[in-house]
Amino acid sequence: MTATSAMVKIRSAVRSELSECSAGDTIIVACSGGADSLAMSFAIAREAKKLAIQVVGITIDHQLQEGSSAQAEKVIEQFKTMGIDTSEIVSVVVDLTDGMEASARRARYAALNSSAEKHGAKKIFLGHTRDDQAEGVLLGLARGSGARSLSGMAPRNGAYIRPLLNISRAQTVAACAEVELTPWNDPQNNDQEFLRVKVREVLLPALEEGIGPGVAEALARSAKLLRDDADALDEWAEREFAHLENAYLDISALEKMPKAVRTRVLRMAVYAAGAPQGSISADHVSAIEALVTNWHGQGACDLPGGVKVWRLSGRLSLLAPSSNPT
Repeated sequence: MTATSAMVKIRSAVRSELSECSAGDTIIVACSGGADSLAMSFAIAREAKKLAIQVVGITIDHQLQEGSSAQAEKVIEQFKTMGIDTSEIVSVVVDLTDGMEASARRARYAALNSSAEKHGAKKIFLGHTRDDQAEGVLLGLARGSGARSLSGMAPRNGAYIRPLLNISRAQTVAACAEVELTPWNDPQNNDQEFLRVKVREVLLPALEEGIGPGVAEALARSAKLLRDDADALDEWAEREFAHLENAYLDISALEKMPKAVRTRVLRMAVYAAGAPQGSISADHVSAIEALVTNWHGQGACDLPGGVKVWRLSGRLSLLAPSSNPT
């Protein structure tokens, strides 16, 4: 196998991330068998060897489709052809609580975290591309999401590394062809019952046709700019929150903050009071915000996790369930 143009770009992308590792480190490459993660796995196998980095290949069997175990075995076989000798199929049981995509994602990340702990891996490499980023931005726009959601996936998020966010899906397909790898085409990637597939198969092509080529690249670029803005606002809010008493927020201090900072501070305070992470919606924040900026004697806000927020004596009082008055 020889690497040519598309694979050269992918190898360059993973090389910069692997340079942050040390000789002897162990990393995980997560591969479904699709072109994106397959091309990434090949590139990592080649580049990691030169840096004396140990690679563990992991493929997740979600057990949601007939023949999923056979497909997982094919991934293991392709790992071996790349020179990734340590590999594993991790079978998960997906608890369908909030839609198949979200539930499968939760099970997948839990399995990858466990695998990283098992193998002592420093980093977990994921094969998301520029096209995935663009699709995420469009989904966020359709849902009316804020800057943090529209900023898409981070290239680095804790142990998780996404080296291909500047690489297109077409490039990963070409790279697989160049090095004679056979990608798997997941049937669910063509099922328009899934909103992301509709975005991929219908909306993005329509935008490309109507506006011109380069829409996916422009959306990914917008995501990066929004991420920079969201990071700056988050840091500002964290500084403000550090100077407040968590459960008794001074109204006058909140009023002086720009709304984008204040709403972030309010979220931080609610989560600090015990609301489950990710449970606070824009509507919840708007109701709390009204206690600061549109006060006309309204009562307490009841929030997820049993948290309550009152306005009392010039402060917002945030009480966890254990301290709520009966």
